[in-house]
Formats: sequence, structure tokens, C-alpha cells
Amino acid sequence: MWHFNKDIRMKNIYNVALLSLLIISLASCKKDLLDLNPYDNVGSGQMWNTENLANKGVIGVYNALRNENVGAMYSYDQYAVSTSNRDRSQDMLLGTITTGSGLFTNYWKSHYEGVHRANDAIMNLPKAPLTKEKKARLIAESKVLRAFFYYKLNIVFKGVPLYLEPIDSEKANRPKETEEKIWEVILKDLSDAIDEPNLPDKYKSGSSDFGRVTKSLAYSLRGKAYLWLKKWAEAEADFKKVGEAGHKLFEGGYKELFKEVNEESDEMIFAVQYLPVSGYGNNISFRYGSRVTFGSCWNTYLPNTDFVDSYTYANGKPFKWSEVFPNWESLSVNERVVYFLRDGITEKEKEAVKKKYGVKNFDEYLPNGNEARLKAIYETRDPRLNASIITPYSEYLGAIGSKSYTYTLRWPYRGYDEAEPFDVRTDTNNNFFYLYRKFVAEGESEIPNREYSPIDYPIIRYADILLNLAEALNEQGKVDEAVENVNLVRARAGVAGLNTNEFTTITSTDDLRVRIQNERRWEFNGEGVTFFDELRWKTWEESKFYEGAGHKEIWGAPIYSYSWSGDKVYHWPVPLKEIQKNPNLKPQVVGWDD
Repeated sequence: MWHFNKDIRMKNIYNVALLSLLIISLASCKKDLLDLNPYDNVGSGQMWNTENLANKGVIGVYNALRNENVGAMYSYDQYAVSTSNRDRSQDMLLGTITTGSGLFTNYWKSHYEGVHRANDAIMNLPKAPLTKEKKARLIAESKVLRAFFYYKLNIVFKGVPLYLEPIDSEKANRPKETEEKIWEVILKDLSDAIDEPNLPDKYKSGSSDFGRVTKSLAYSLRGKAYLWLKKWAEAEADFKKVGEAGHKLFEGGYKELFKEVNEESDEMIFAVQYLPVSGYGNNISFRYGSRVTFGSCWNTYLPNTDFVDSYTYANGKPFKWSEVFPNWESLSVNERVVYFLRDGITEKEKEAVKKKYGVKNFDEYLPNGNEARLKAIYETRDPRLNASIITPYSEYLGAIGSKSYTYTLRWPYRGYDEAEPFDVRTDTNNNFFYLYRKFVAEGESEIPNREYSPIDYPIIRYADILLNLAEALNEQGKVDEAVENVNLVRARAGVAGLNTNEFTTITSTDDLRVRIQNERRWEFNGEGVTFFDELRWKTWEESKFYEGAGHKEIWGAPIYSYSWSGDKVYHWPVPLKEIQKNPNLKPQVVGWDD
């Protein structure tokens, strides 16, 4: 369940778990509502008749955010430019996706579960035994959450069935409303919350209510809705309200922002709350880590090679391998492996490399300097690169059992966890990939179990708002003001500001638009943000499915390629299972008639 103050979480957790069992027992005899857990059935009984249960009913709305299709959306970065999936299993990336895909079905179901929970709260809170002020605040919170769920549905399905009240499963048969109608409902819910005097602008760190919905979140979401609608001035006004409420960038370093100790900083506008308890923690480390991450994790999601290459130098100069290795272009993609080999490779290792990659000679290899040469290339780049990603020959603090060890990402891997040379062990030792550092546990004390980290997962933070504001300003021709907001983010990152040298000089509105897009990609990698950016910008084909795109080893050797399904993927279809249950959802989206 969702909890707000971690100091009081432990004493509440078992009560919440007990309530969850009650919900399950009450719902078990009912038909599924849109193939969801029929949470609204709780409300038809005694759910809202006491203050304690009413509070828990609203907590149940927040709980929908814990679903990895709704709030903790790190897995969606595999569809963004930043991340690759180690497995050749994603039909959206392979160009084989159909209306029956689990991607569409699970996304639809998960968000409608949130919608129906919010509807239940909004309908029943007026009769709950609460003070007038608290009742108004909780209704406002529930409206913002409902707006969030519908926002997430509307940006991909572009019109969905509209339910604003609890309903029985047999009545879940409405047709799709238009995209415009859903935006209208979203904006109204958010405006209602903004106008509610009992909803605070923000909560301070340490507050027992930190993590709850605020006006800052409502302004953030409404501003994002205006971006989709291309109402730039309205978006600008809303995003500025977030800063006026007291939000600001965390100043303690980009890497440290994502540690538990800093999860209540003024940068965090909204985040999924987690505890280091089974069923209540996040499992990002499990999917982003390595075999030497505490608990032995899986590197399911890997930084995309071409994306890593996109990080500029700290002064803003674009990075090119051909400039650091003059003979780079004269070698085949596979032969470039020689630049990435560890020092002092054995004859056996050399023969294996020759056989696998067709290397003709090792003239470009430095037996006693390859590692240092390569490591130095990464150290002069945008600091967010090394804060987010384990690059070749950089160190990583891992753990085996109760002991921490400092590992180095080397290749070829030599197979020791608790002895020299302490190479990083992965699920993919036969290939050499970048690994994630961001959100991945360090040492033996940061998390108690690989499947439940205590670190909150950000949904919206202030850097997001600053760059959204910059976009809104730029589209209105307010280039100088847009640059100022981008530079706030770049300054915190430790990179040269725009318009400060020959590499960062802005030449036009179009130029700044591209720079803002890149800035968002670098700033939010691993956060489930930029995939949806690409959909809004209509840049997904060029950013993810360009010629030669795919899952690659660090030097570019291909593992498998991506394939574009066509522009239809910008407008997701109604999931096949939903049409089978509700024929009123026909006709299907053009291009998705399978």
C-alpha cells in the first residue's frame, strides 16, 4: 500500500495489509470490472463509514501508482532511446506488435483500476465522517489522481471510455469518448483541485503528509496536458506556479538525488513511495543491476549504446569515437572491439576475440594502457553519464552476501566475485554492455533484498518542470527565457550552459527545440519519462528506429535490430480483450485491424 511518512509506515503497514485482504474477500464473488479488481465494490458496503476506513480508501487510490504500468514505469524506458532490453522479446521493438499485445492490455487495465478507485473515493467521501476541510482535501487528491490516470490513458489511446462514477461490471459497456472530451475532463479535475483552498501547495520534507497530492502536482499535470494540446502560454503559466510554490533543484549532486536520504528534497513533486519490506519496496535494482549487485540481480535493462554515445563532453562538444580513435572508421564494427579490451589479455582470450569478431590484428590495442585510455574518454563527458551508467573500467560498489566489494567493468570477464580482479559479473558475460548505476543498490547495506528497495521512484520532479517550461517558452519564441531554464538544469548537472561557448550557442528556435529534447533524454534516463516525450514530439521513429538501431555491444556490434511498425504506433489500439468484452469500443483504430 501507499504510505506517506516513513517514520510511521511500519506501524501502519500491517493494518493496510489486513484491509487489502478484506478488499480481496469482498471482491472475490463479483465479476471483473473491465477485467480489473473491482475495488469499487468495497465502497458499496461499509468502506466509507468511519474516518479510519475512509482514509484507507483514499490510500487505496494511491496504491494504483505502485503498478509498473502506472507510476513506477522504469520498464518503459526500453522503448525510449536510453535503454535496451537484453532479451529479444518486445514486440513493439521488433515490429510484430498486434492489438492482442500484453503491452496494450496491461496498460489499459492498470490505469482503469486507478480510475475506478478514484471514482469510488470521489463518490463516497462526501458521506464519510470527516471534517469539512479534510473531506475537501481528500476529494481534491482523488480528482488529481483520476486526472493522472486519464492523462496516461489519453496520451496513448487518444480517447477512451469515460467513467466518472462507480459502476457494476455489467454496465462497463460505454464507447470511446473523443480525445478532446477526455482532455476536457482531465483539465476540469485538475482545475477543481487547484481551486480547492484546503489542498496545500506542497509539503515540507519530514511532514507526515509528504508524498500526497499537492497543488504543485495539479499545476504540473495541467501544464503537461497543455503541452499535448499545444497551448504553450497556458502551460507556461502553470509550470511557473510550481516554482512559485517552493520547488527547486536538488543541489547535492545528480547521483545523490536518487538516494533514499534525499527522496524528500524540494525537487520531488510526486513519487511512488516505497519501504524496504517485501511487497512494499521497488524492484528496480533487481532489473537494472548485475550479478554482483546485492542479492545477485539481473541486467534485464541495459543502457543503449548509441544513447551513451550521444552524451556530449562537459563543455557541450559532441562526442565522436573517430576523434579519439583516428582509425575508428577504417575498422569494421566488430574489429573495434580492440579498443575496449582489458590490459594484458591472454593468448587464449586473444584467440577467442579473433574467432568471435573477425579481428585481423591487434595493432590498435595497448597491452598496458587500453583500460586507462578508454576510461579517460568517459571521464570528460557530461557528469550525468557516469552518475547514471557504469562505463568500461569504471568502479562499482557491489556486494556478495554480507560483504561489499569494489568491482570494475572489464572485458573479457575473468570470473571472480570475491577475489582479484573483482570484475563486474552479469547475465551477459559473453558480451560487453554498459550497465545502469542509477537506481541500482550499492554495497551490502543500501537495500535488504534485491526485490524490495526503499528508494522512492520519481514520477515528476522539478527538473522535468523546468525543461517543460523551457519547451513552452521556446514554442512561443521566448528563446532567452527558455535558455535560462535549461541552464538551471545544466548547471546542476555540471555541464556548460547554453550560449556560453561555440558548442552550446543557440542558432534558432528549431535548434533549441532539439537541444531541449536531448536534455530531457540525458536528464531522465531510467525514469520512464522520455518514451512518452517521443510520442508527443512525434520523434519516436527517428530517435529509436533509425537505420542501424538496435541492441548492441559497447563498440556497436549488433545483437538484434529494431523494426518500425509504422505511424500507427503513435495511436495505440483498443486492446483486443477489451473489444471482445465490450463491442461498443468498435470501430478499431485505423491501421490496427488485426
